[in-house]
Amino acid sequence: MIKLDKPTLIVDRKKCVENIDYMASKAITNGVTLRPHFKTHQSIEVGRWFKDSGIDKITVSSVPMAQYFAKDGWNDITISFPFVSSQAKITNSLAKEIKLQLAVSSYQNARSLVNLITEGVGIFLEIDSGQNRSGFNVKDIETIEQTIELVSSKSNLRFCGFLTHAGQTYGHKPNEVIEIHSKAKELMVHFKNLFTEDFPDIIISYGDTPSSTVAEDFSGIDEIRPGNFVFFDMQQASNNICKTKNIAAAIACPVVAVYPERNSATIWGGAVHLSKDFYFLPDGTKSFGAVCKLNNDLTWGEPIEGLYIQSLSQEHGVITATDPSALSKLTEGDFIAVLPAHICLAVSCIGNSTTFST
Repeated sequence: MIKLDKPTLIVDRKKCVENIDYMASKAITNGVTLRPHFKTHQSIEVGRWFKDSGIDKITVSSVPMAQYFAKDGWNDITISFPFVSSQAKITNSLAKEIKLQLAVSSYQNARSLVNLITEGVGIFLEIDSGQNRSGFNVKDIETIEQTIELVSSKSNLRFCGFLTHAGQTYGHKPNEVIEIHSKAKELMVHFKNLFTEDFPDIIISYGDTPSSTVAEDFSGIDEIRPGNFVFFDMQQASNNICKTKNIAAAIACPVVAVYPERNSATIWGGAVHLSKDFYFLPDGTKSFGAVCKLNNDLTWGEPIEGLYIQSLSQEHGVITATDPSALSKLTEGDFIAVLPAHICLAVSCIGNSTTFST
């Protein structure tokens, strides 16, 4: 085993590539472009595995992230987070080097952009399709029309179409995801149809892992932007969006102490490594991660029955044993693999501490 000395993000290359190939194949089958969101893995190495599957367009969540991947040769990038005026200078600099698309989420957001962006970029209007996080209100057609007119009045800006993240699918089972997806898709197609006559090249950019994974009807959608699928996590597995065997990333954590008398153990793996996101066990118990044996080649087995991460503080994680005999599988000083509740946040929390299975 590679010598580990601290909590470390472990990526199983085989599983990860299988996830990438699955989504790439699904996009081809459904006639949509796969523009994966790289905020989940944030890795040059993983990004190159996407290139091996024929992917040449990506999504990111910030200008610095776009710069990071542009340095590795990615030259068609959409920043799906709404335009941030304080980032205008570096956005203009980046737009000189690559094909760049930006998103605006309100008329005022668009006004800020048109006054500050001087280079040629594509512009998406973000539509709130039900998550209630950001984006234009679907009923405010007048403001949407005014924003399109504003964007189109600038010769350096290209109106690309409409973008949404159907994040309301998270936390739902496959049949519920499909129903939510159907409504969001219908809404987005409606918006495209309203403006296609004047803008025949506009597209719908649609993104979320649950619907991209389980839905089969993408009619009217032009590109999908899932991100979480590259690794998956216990939130997805607990809702049957994927299997635990599909989860391609874990946090390797050392076992600090085992307490048989209180059916618990302590690991060095807290909120700064795993985030505070959680999922629910079948009985409704809240869990912050699944506990697995870590193999010598830095792969891991299925979650150990009777163990779960019961609580997190800054550096500590507390494992609780619903089956006292399961504690015998933990040895002080050994590393275990924790499958996080939400891998996107866990990757951001743990930073650059990443290694790959052999």
